[in-house]
Amino acid sequence: MAYQVLARKWRPQVFEDVIGQEHVAQTLMNAIKTGRLAHAYLFSGPRGVGKTSVARIFAKAINCDQGEPGVPCNRCRSCIEITDGSSVDVQEIDGASNRGIDEIRELRESIKYMPSSSKYRIYVIDEVHMLTLPAFNALLKTLEEPPAHVKFIFATTESHKVPVTILSRCQRYDFKRIPAADIVAHLKKIAENEGIAIPVSGLGIIAREAEGSMRDAQSLMDQVISFSGQTVREKDITDTLGIIDRDILFESSAAILKGAPKRCIEIVEKIYNYGYDIKEFYRALMQQFRNLLICLIAPQNDLIDVSDTDKDEIKRQAEMAGKEKLHLLLNFLINREEDLRFTSHPRLVLETTMVKLCTLGDVLSLEELLKRVAALEERLAGAAERAEAADAGGAERLRDPGAGWPSQGPKDRVVDAPHNAQEGKEKGWKEFLDFLATRNQAAHSILKDWRLLTFTGDSLEIEGQSESFSSRYFEDPERYHQLLGYCREFFDRDMKVTIRSHGQPSPDHSKKKPEKKVVKAQEREDASLPKTAQDVLSLFGGHMMEK
Repeated sequence: MAYQVLARKWRPQVFEDVIGQEHVAQTLMNAIKTGRLAHAYLFSGPRGVGKTSVARIFAKAINCDQGEPGVPCNRCRSCIEITDGSSVDVQEIDGASNRGIDEIRELRESIKYMPSSSKYRIYVIDEVHMLTLPAFNALLKTLEEPPAHVKFIFATTESHKVPVTILSRCQRYDFKRIPAADIVAHLKKIAENEGIAIPVSGLGIIAREAEGSMRDAQSLMDQVISFSGQTVREKDITDTLGIIDRDILFESSAAILKGAPKRCIEIVEKIYNYGYDIKEFYRALMQQFRNLLICLIAPQNDLIDVSDTDKDEIKRQAEMAGKEKLHLLLNFLINREEDLRFTSHPRLVLETTMVKLCTLGDVLSLEELLKRVAALEERLAGAAERAEAADAGGAERLRDPGAGWPSQGPKDRVVDAPHNAQEGKEKGWKEFLDFLATRNQAAHSILKDWRLLTFTGDSLEIEGQSESFSSRYFEDPERYHQLLGYCREFFDRDMKVTIRSHGQPSPDHSKKKPEKKVVKAQEREDASLPKTAQDVLSLFGGHMMEK
């Protein structure tokens, strides 16, 4: 006897055998039991999910005269002929090869004849969307008012190509992709009955490659058994089907997340030498980062079709990367997919893409930048509160002899104990810097790294850093007089401030008056900016420009 492939041998023969389409099977069974049969049905859905099988079961159920309503007996003449495909009253027509108006005219003539031995004449047209528009138009009147002994069942994978005039005359049933868990359970049942030893993890790989199609899963399983015999190993499955090894995918994602471009180049070399399809590997890499992101977004939902061991590794890598970085990497992969699709050098595109991904995660996202700005504003607000508290107790602080700062009155002196003098000066300098942070963040950013040299009652001497920008910041007369004003406000007296750079005093601006600054319209608009933005503009001497 000729060998029969698993997809045909294990084809469902009753509604209870249909997997993953319980909503369709139950509706059709109830329609048969109650006698509410329509004259035309449209079954739409992905390939290999049971559309034609359900059509055959439905044809057997309404023509069977021995079984219960909705349950064909599969023993009577009608059921056997329909199962074998030899029934005169049930005709299966390929819409792709019988798509013209002439074939539809012949069909219209044949439906006038009564069934030979069954209750109904049933026409199953597969891939009905392949019919031409004239053929559809020729079918309209017959489809709307067929003879009582005729039933039409249309099957299609692309229902959107079927004219709405046809759709409106049919009862439509949408078939879903079969869940991977259901496919694994059914394949396990087949393996046990066929005496095949195959690990569950291997069945999971087959189910994942089938992408919701039971027929594809059975065909792939048939192919694997032909290669390995009665005992199937997981490696046999990956080698036979050309599936990307999961270990290589985890190595690739780990190298990208760790920022190891050299390792990425080595992985691409390995993929090329193994003979894997570069574009298929790219698709698997996108799926890998999708799984990493889903692991953080919806960890409780069963949205990742991998083994438990792989789930642990996915969780570890996802937590190491973080949601923002994974989202950025996945978006980049999606945007670069078109480049790989149309290139004549896929290996080169894959190498450059993976190397770029190694450094892409270092770029901060907009959300992360906003978080950091918010944190900076909180710190500035805290500094302002501390400055207000310091102002409230300013008189007491200035009279504190232990601080080493001058008391009220421009000519007074404070005599410090020798061991407390330097400590008091440093403490007072820090308090002045805190006060300055609430008035001019740019000046505070410069002075906080400078060194206090000497301080007397009305004289202050400080030394700048060696960088050219910061050391020359107060050479601008306007900025220097601003600093004098802040000293006067804090110390409640006029102060002489001497600034040294590389051991040399800076130009004396004490007798110069700041030039009157012309306020332009654009600078007036800058006053409405947040204080942080104003500080940045002041620090670099910039201004806002309209694009």
